[in-house]
Parts: sequence; structure tokens; C-alpha cells
Amino acid sequence: MTELHYLDATTALRLFRSRELSPVELLAAVAARTEAVNGGINAFTETLFDEALPAARQAAASYARGRDLTPLLGLPVAAKEKHGLKGRTLSQGLVARKWERAKEDHPVIERIRRAGGIIHARTTTPEYSCATVTHSPLWGVTRNPWNPQFSPGGSSGGSGAALAAGLAPLATASDIAGSTRLPASFTGTVGYKAPYGRIPGLAPLSADHYRGDGPMARTVADTALLAGVMAGRHPGDHTSLDGPLALSLPDTGAAAAAGLRIALCIRLGNYPVAADVEANTRAVGAALRSAGAVVEEIELAWTTEDISRTIFTHFGYLLGPAMEDETADSPESLAAYTRRFMADARKAADENRFIDGIRAETRIQAELAAAMAGFDALICPASAVAALDADGTYLDGIEAAGGERLDHYWQGHMTAPFNIANRCPVLAVPSGMADCGIPTGVQIVGHPFDDATVFTVGAAVEAVRPWAARRPDLLVMS
Repeated sequence: MTELHYLDATTALRLFRSRELSPVELLAAVAARTEAVNGGINAFTETLFDEALPAARQAAASYARGRDLTPLLGLPVAAKEKHGLKGRTLSQGLVARKWERAKEDHPVIERIRRAGGIIHARTTTPEYSCATVTHSPLWGVTRNPWNPQFSPGGSSGGSGAALAAGLAPLATASDIAGSTRLPASFTGTVGYKAPYGRIPGLAPLSADHYRGDGPMARTVADTALLAGVMAGRHPGDHTSLDGPLALSLPDTGAAAAAGLRIALCIRLGNYPVAADVEANTRAVGAALRSAGAVVEEIELAWTTEDISRTIFTHFGYLLGPAMEDETADSPESLAAYTRRFMADARKAADENRFIDGIRAETRIQAELAAAMAGFDALICPASAVAALDADGTYLDGIEAAGGERLDHYWQGHMTAPFNIANRCPVLAVPSGMADCGIPTGVQIVGHPFDDATVFTVGAAVEAVRPWAARRPDLLVMS
């Protein structure tokens, strides 16, 4: 029987409606689990259980009346710290800004609350969400519940760790180069990078076409549930798209794979993929093929060097200068990885004009479109490397498969191409276990704005490679 703190959101809602479970009971179980294990993984910047309890009681009363049953009513939701809550601190992980407060709810928080979700905790990030590990001078090191030696990834690492450890059924995330999909991959959870504009962001960086906010959960259905609540036009984000996101997942299990045409791409060019990551990715393809999908292996001509140059040229004209403006009064307090990020972005902008970056982006987008022609979706690993050290800074690069040394550790991740092609929806789902004892994941990449197909494929992968019942062997830590 599933422990209450690991109950998925979809099942919890059904039990709320039938009055077999109260939102108060679920919140109490999550609170007890947090007290027992969060000290060992450090997934939260703060907990809000005192505020959450009255909301849970109010939700229980609504279920008792059978009225005002909103889509997330009574569900605990962990919020990434960068998704501000009006009146509460909003530091972006920066020591110098630890007392700043949000003037309003972030758009995704506003929508979660309107849908009845209860923000019960806030999750850790690296400084300014600019790293794929999650540690900072302000909050310390966040660890992977599957193996605390390793990171849950970043920048939404606190969200991934909280989900994997049973500290929340739903969580918010964001993604500008893999910050949702990498934590999902490293923690055995599900993360969705929506196409640009699908989910509203916060100005002015909502105008950055690489970025996006989105949902994480432990199942595909729960991720679709939260995505549907988050999506739609918002007056504060003029890039946001009109209309609801209606995701109807197949209830036929593995049969959903029948007839799908899947492109399987192991290396996206020359990414040095670890043997265990490759084996798990191929196992996903084989399972889909056995369930009736047509799976064909393809190649792309990308290089890690080209992708890295393209993304850092982009960062050199947007995120890098924004970070420099935000930290100009306290550069000495920044983590080394933050200083490295800004320096790399500045160097790329010095060496490449903005139009050079746009030309590279449109070429990469065209190459992806050509490779996916005739397929419903593309599947590839989320990360070429199986794990990152929890406290690693990787200032001198990273050693990849076969002893190859990559100049920048981000070159070990395979997510950034789909921020360059950011009209493509991407769903990250578990693919298996790495030899080091943490999960691996694949990305399901769809055609531009074809959200429904990636969730259909995700549901099929979940059916043919069942994962949700697996739990980290997490002992109570102090």
C-alpha cells in the first residue's frame, strides 16, 4: 500500500471527493515526512505548514459541502523559491537579497492558489537558478534522496528532491537550459518544459524565449494536471498564449504506444553519453517498440561545442547582463559558479554578435525539424552524465564517458538544444537506474506546440517502463 506522503495527486483528489481522505490528513502526513527526512536532503528554504493547515481545513469543508471543488483543491504544492509569494522573502538564493520581499504572487503561484492548491513549502535553488547543481551560500547543499552523495540536479533541484522524498505531490519548476528536466531525470520524477508562451512568466525576463515556468510531479498524469492549471494568457506576460491547455491522457496503458512513430537519438551528435544512460534510453525505445510503436534510430549533426556557444551567446545578451545588474552591489558574496556563468556569458557576447546567435539558433531549429519529419516525437537522454556531485562546482569542466574532458559541465547535459528550439514541448520521464544508484531519464520532444503528443508518449513510457512505485531507500536523517 502506498504511504500517504507518497500518494499521487490524481488519486488524492479522487479520495478527497469520495470523502475517504481529508486534505488535512494528507497535509499532516507530508508535514511528518518533512520533519523526518528533510534534514538530510535540504530540499526546502522554508515550510509554511502553519499557514497551510487552515487552507486544508477549508478545503475539507468544501468537499463536505460538495461545492466549489476547484482543480487542485486541498493538494499541497511545493513552490520553487523564485516563484514569489506576496509578502514573503524572494532572494533568488542570493545572500545579499535574503531580506527582499515579493510584491505580488508569481503568475503560476496565483493560478495554483486560485485552483485550490496549498503552498506548504518553498524549494531550494542555486543562485539565480544559474547552475545544474543545487547549492548556495544562503541555503547550503541540497542532496539527492536516492544517494545523498549526488545532486538532485538544478536549478529546480529542491523541487525534484522534495518529490522523490515524499515531501510534496506537486511542485513548481522553471527551465532555461534544462532546469526542470535535469532534476526530473536525476530524481526519478516527471518534469515538463512547456513551449515558450504556454505558461506565463514574470516580466521582464518572461520575454526571454529560452525560459519557461512549469510543473514537476511523480507521475505523467499529475504533471499534466498542474500544467493545465498553470497554462493560459496572463495580463502580466504579453508573450503568453491564449486558451486552456486541455490534456486528455490515454487510459489504455501500454496500448497508447501502438502506432506511434518515435525517433530515437542517443547522442544528439557528439554528446559523450554514459553506458548506463545509453542502456536505459535504449530500453525505453525497445519497450515502446514491443508495445507496437515504430521506433527508428536517427542521428543529428550537433556538437556540444556548437550548442554551448549558441546558448551562451544568448545568455550574454539577456540573462548574463540581468544578473550583473542584480548583483552589482555585492559581487563578493556570489558563489563561484555564478561568477563563472556571468563571465562565460560576457565572453560569448564579446565574441559573437546577437545576430550570430540568432542565425545559429534558426539553423539548429531547422535541423531538428528535418530530423523529426515523419515522426510523432523524438526521445533522447536528458543528461549524458549519470550524476553530479552534490557540492560540486565544476569550474574546470567535467569528465564524461570514456574519460573525455568537457570544458564546461553543462556540455554533459542534453537539454539546452530544446531551449534553443523552445517552441517544442519536452516531457522528462524516468528511464531506469544509473550504476551509481540514482535514476536516469529521457526527454520526449514534440513538434512545436504539440503538447498533447508528448504527454501521450509519456503515458505510454510510464506504462511500458513502470516507475511510480519505486522509492529511494531513504533512512530518517537528522
